[in-house]
Amino acid sequence: MSDATASQRRGALDRFLTIVEKGGNALPHPATLFIILTLAVVLASDLAARTGVEAIHPATGETVRPESLLTVSGLHKILTRMVTNFTGFAPLGTVLVAMLGIAIAEASGLIGTTLRLLVIAAPRKLLTVVIVFSGVMSNVGSEIGYVLLIPLAAIIFQAAGRHPLAGMAAAFAGVSGGYSANLLLGTVDPLLSGLTQEAARLIDPEATVNPACNYYFMAASTVPVTFIGTWVTEKIVAPRLGTFSDTGGEKPAGEEMKPLGFREVLGLVAALAATLALAAILLWGTVPANGFLRDPETGDLLHSPFMSGIVAIIFLGGAVCGLAYGITAGTFKSDADVMKGMGKSISALGSYLVLVFFAAQFVAYFNWTNLGLILAVKGAAALKASGLGGAPLLVGFVLLASVINLFMGSASAKWALMAPVFVPMLMLVGYPPEMTQVAYRIGDSSTNIISPMMSYFALIIAFFQRYEPKAGIGTLVATMLPYSVAYLVTWCAFFVGWILLELPLGPG
Repeated sequence: MSDATASQRRGALDRFLTIVEKGGNALPHPATLFIILTLAVVLASDLAARTGVEAIHPATGETVRPESLLTVSGLHKILTRMVTNFTGFAPLGTVLVAMLGIAIAEASGLIGTTLRLLVIAAPRKLLTVVIVFSGVMSNVGSEIGYVLLIPLAAIIFQAAGRHPLAGMAAAFAGVSGGYSANLLLGTVDPLLSGLTQEAARLIDPEATVNPACNYYFMAASTVPVTFIGTWVTEKIVAPRLGTFSDTGGEKPAGEEMKPLGFREVLGLVAALAATLALAAILLWGTVPANGFLRDPETGDLLHSPFMSGIVAIIFLGGAVCGLAYGITAGTFKSDADVMKGMGKSISALGSYLVLVFFAAQFVAYFNWTNLGLILAVKGAAALKASGLGGAPLLVGFVLLASVINLFMGSASAKWALMAPVFVPMLMLVGYPPEMTQVAYRIGDSSTNIISPMMSYFALIIAFFQRYEPKAGIGTLVATMLPYSVAYLVTWCAFFVGWILLELPLGPG
């Protein structure tokens, strides 16, 4: 490739990044965006009611008409239900409960120590694959992958005589590009399923979406995500970066590639014992036909206390394993340390609670006015008339989600905005809400690593600048773009194959 051609491509990339950056910066804060959309729903409801817009419910045959909120009764509903809209919002309680359990495991040091063990103990030939896999698995522990694994991966790669940015890119690809893939359920599962359930109830008021509804697909996705992340690192990113030479950047401080201490090893043994004990109890309650965690009347597992209590199980798993590690390793000196760790996690959710308050009002208004249902019916009719269906329709939705992700970073904010429109619309075409959620998760995860709006994007640039002082948005996106394209192509193909084989996305 000539220098002129390379310069032209860099120039085109820079122009594209400038458009993305300006577009994202032009958007208001996600919470403000929901305020604007909520007001728009109120105005649109009155306009739709006055113009006589209506639709025929495909299930009941009843005529669905919009309900204006610019009326006395509408005002009363807004005032009297504002609190319950917030407190009854499905994702709120599930996320808070799950996060409290994960917080204990994270505050104890269990998650960080496990990541260090995985990466440090990896043979040199498996170094990249272990780092990518560790990044994928780190999503169980909220931001631990971003603040611990990514800078640690750079140190490990440099110690192995390789370019530190290649290690950082591999870790970032696993942590952020593989955000939805995991062998374990994490806080993102109940968060998204709660939003999906709220949207599905626009069509079916009794619809339930289990937090584990995508588990089979996402657990299986761990394999291709890890493989593609490793392949891109070894075949594209590492050769492009070449040999590392010290450019005088700020050297990392506070991160050490030190072996595990004796107390840490004891803590891991205790955590493993606690995990096995908890797993034995769960198997005892689910495997026998009359297990105590099955439905007491029918013996069914899919509709049982076990499945409906997934969030509680996530909490108990994080709490039990975290306590076992913390007490044995000495990181928890008293019960106050445990409560402090839980409180720190909840305090970090302040901006999320603000976002949820306004998102809850938006979803409730959308439901009250019948605009969501009418839009879903009209949109479903348009999709049927277009003849677009099957894999092309779902892949198209994946690509739409991936593009929107470039301009709006919060996964929960995007899904709270998209779910009330697309979940009911695709339900009416014949796609269950769980499948629409999977398509969204693929698109959202694949472009996280090239989205300047992603909340940790600036932090990753700062990590890059430690080794390459001149690194900026263009440097990071140019490094991560091959991962993003490879993830989109591979994950979409994996999704289509999964559908054609008619495999279940999750339990039930």
